[in-house]
Amino acid sequence: MEINYNLDQLDDVAEQIIKNLKTKTLLFHGNMGAGKTTLIKALIKALGSHDEVSSPTFSIVNEYELTNDKIYHFDLYRIKDIEEAYNFGIEDYLDSGYWNLIEWPDVIDDLLPNKFDIISIDIKEANNRLLVLK
Repeated sequence: MEINYNLDQLDDVAEQIIKNLKTKTLLFHGNMGAGKTTLIKALIKALGSHDEVSSPTFSIVNEYELTNDKIYHFDLYRIKDIEEAYNFGIEDYLDSGYWNLIEWPDVIDDLLPNKFDIISIDIKEANNRLLVLK
């Protein structure tokens, strides 16, 4: 699925994505500043969380509550190797059965579950993005 959108359409885009997901593990790809965290904020809201969403750049993972579920939001940009991921227990998060939204997932390729959704975001213009969901 491909979606061309501007930042004013994020809530609608998040709803479309959720309707087309096959798993609860989402891998986010895109250059720095493409809008991965901004989209994740919209997705967390669309999933029903009322928590304040922020980037886990320094904490590596943030947890958000849903009525009967949880969301783990990862930013693995600063993780240098898979050993660092093991050190904070990434496998426990991935095996939890909860939502896993992962920015910069390449460092943990060998740990990923067999099934996941991939979201790629490209900047087309200042406020316009092209999103591809696979």
